[in-house]
Amino acid sequence: MHFDLRFSALLAAPVLALSLASCDIMAISGGREPQPVTDLRILSADDMQGRLVGSEGNARARAYIVERLGEIGVEAVFENYEQSFTFQRSLDFRDPDAERETVTAVNLVGRIAGANPGEHVMVVGAHYDHVGMDEDGNIFNGADDNASGTAGLLAVAAAFMENPPENDVILVAFDAEEGGLRGARHFVANRPEGYEQIGFMLNMDMIAYSETDDLYAVGTWHYPVLLELVSAAAEVSPVNLRTGYDEPTDDPRNDWTMLSDHGPFHAAGIPFLYLGVEDHEHYHQITDTYENMTLAFFGGAVETSVDVARRADAMLDLIATSPSRQPEAVEK
Repeated sequence: MHFDLRFSALLAAPVLALSLASCDIMAISGGREPQPVTDLRILSADDMQGRLVGSEGNARARAYIVERLGEIGVEAVFENYEQSFTFQRSLDFRDPDAERETVTAVNLVGRIAGANPGEHVMVVGAHYDHVGMDEDGNIFNGADDNASGTAGLLAVAAAFMENPPENDVILVAFDAEEGGLRGARHFVANRPEGYEQIGFMLNMDMIAYSETDDLYAVGTWHYPVLLELVSAAAEVSPVNLRTGYDEPTDDPRNDWTMLSDHGPFHAAGIPFLYLGVEDHEHYHQITDTYENMTLAFFGGAVETSVDVARRADAMLDLIATSPSRQPEAVEK
């Protein structure tokens, strides 16, 4: 999650939920664990080495996501799904005058064709990078942050491939979220040709750990049209779907508006919802591992993410054309 400040009528339409309920997330079907659990486990394994942008572990995670997108049947927008870009990174984040290196980052971008596409497209995203390893070789596995959101992204993709959306859906696994939201910023500034009119962005970042079963849908304060959507989704959600953490405040940790990959979309005037949990004891710690995740909650959060995506697709034109609460306050 969140860019760490320490480190720089349509609603009544039928909703086709993912066949993964929180009550049976641990059930083994035909000797196999549910696919989102497999994706979570693999992406947060030690051999991914914390998925730091530009690292071998990050490339290994990227190869796995590419393979999964291909298995699901998602169309590649760019060659092999890859949207590459470079940026400068300090070799010592504690020293602003330290030597800098050029890092290559890679977003993965796919498309699912809508059955009756309109003027706008919907973007569903999650970042797959994390913070890597420390000097002692400890791995920051990033199971919740954000192997979980990436697994959710793949689940949404699978659901839409099985039952196509009304509108075109662009799926983005963002790189280089940690430390600057660089992948999302690059995508917003370099939208794929033909898909420039983004009507809504759904972001999943940290959806696998909660002792209270609370999942937050952030963004309704800015875009009130989304309140009914979230309320309807909450009525059938197997987790506690709540709103909040999006009103202007003197404490930046209590306003998540710009703290993950939805931020650059909001800055461009694009409505968003961010699904995630509050910071917890494992956030940016070496204990953010698959073994420590609350898998029953994760199952419910994935199911809810699919449901929210379905509902947003059903009312995409309305979302895209509704005003924000304070458009003059949006950063440009």
